[in-house]
Amino acid sequence: MPMFAGMAGIYIHIPFCRKACYYCNFHFSTSFKTKEGMIQAMVRELEMQTGYLEGQEIETIYFGGGTPSALPVEDIRLLLDSIRRLYPVSHAPEITLEANPDDIIADNLAWWKADGINRLSIGIQAFQDTLLTAWNRSHDAGQALKAIGLAQEAGFDNITADLIYGGPGLSDEDWILNIQRLIDSGIPHISSYALTVESGTALFHQIEKGKSTSPDDDQANRQYAILQEMLAANGFLQYEVSNFAKEGFESRHNRSYWSGAHYLGIGPSSHSFNGISRQWNVANNVRYIQSIADGVIPSEREELTEAQRYNELVMTGLRTSRGIDMQRVHALGEEYLEYLEANVIEHVNNGQVVKNELGNWVLKPEYLFFADGIAADLFYEDESAT
Repeated sequence: MPMFAGMAGIYIHIPFCRKACYYCNFHFSTSFKTKEGMIQAMVRELEMQTGYLEGQEIETIYFGGGTPSALPVEDIRLLLDSIRRLYPVSHAPEITLEANPDDIIADNLAWWKADGINRLSIGIQAFQDTLLTAWNRSHDAGQALKAIGLAQEAGFDNITADLIYGGPGLSDEDWILNIQRLIDSGIPHISSYALTVESGTALFHQIEKGKSTSPDDDQANRQYAILQEMLAANGFLQYEVSNFAKEGFESRHNRSYWSGAHYLGIGPSSHSFNGISRQWNVANNVRYIQSIADGVIPSEREELTEAQRYNELVMTGLRTSRGIDMQRVHALGEEYLEYLEANVIEHVNNGQVVKNELGNWVLKPEYLFFADGIAADLFYEDESAT
């Protein structure tokens, strides 16, 4: 099993939101009734999982959700103190907190910074109030702009913001304005995602009933190209399909995922990976709390075959500027190396894939929008899983 000493991470899933965004299919609840029991259960799971990462140093901690910023600062502090008490955390970890603009106030910022959080991920999504209302976001455009300024005034220099493109009602002119506002703000990282319709979401049901229109693929492709062009012209490096950063401000946590580092997920619906298997917790708050109280981690586990590990290497690699790590493919065996080389040639010949200075196969920027589909063409059929 390959080891990634010094690269391990911990992900904490906070399953609470004040409002349900109509497009979101992550696990969350708008009821905070179980909040106290949830925090105590997460502390207990941290205690129960101390052996999972086999003593690897924790380089990154990520509070995702849900809406982590909706928690009282005391809860975030308790979880961080528990991690530091139970795990070997590095002297300079990256600690990220996802935050909604309406939670970004001076007092919260001061406490977060004092507790060691050094990276904020702000869920802005758009600067048009009509879109924010249509998506049932809990903030408005004014709060979004103010949130960035408040975070910077509080001393946070490592800030990322999310934007959504490809949604009905988002004109190219408004999309350009949204990108430019983030560029002008001076933040060093931007993440951007196409609006997608996930089964079971409010947006899915709205479209089914004819109350909303489906996202347009041509619009999404066009606005993605605008995003790439504008950010490249302003000094942002695209290091993954959806992520752009000024030099030195790439997300260490996300890069560790894509490079095969090990990570521990805490909380309902969270995922963990130790190099040879994946496990994921039940996506149910009440069942999670009860199971932890009974001394049982409510998770399912999957042993990864060599073919599955190869396919993940291909998928994650093609989404990044680093490309498919050929050393890791080689470590899996000549069979996979030969298979990749034989099947990638079609995409090389049509100008989509090139070899970079690391000797890895990488997508040209204009084809990153189609990364998942191209990766699927290179997947190895896992006969042992059929």
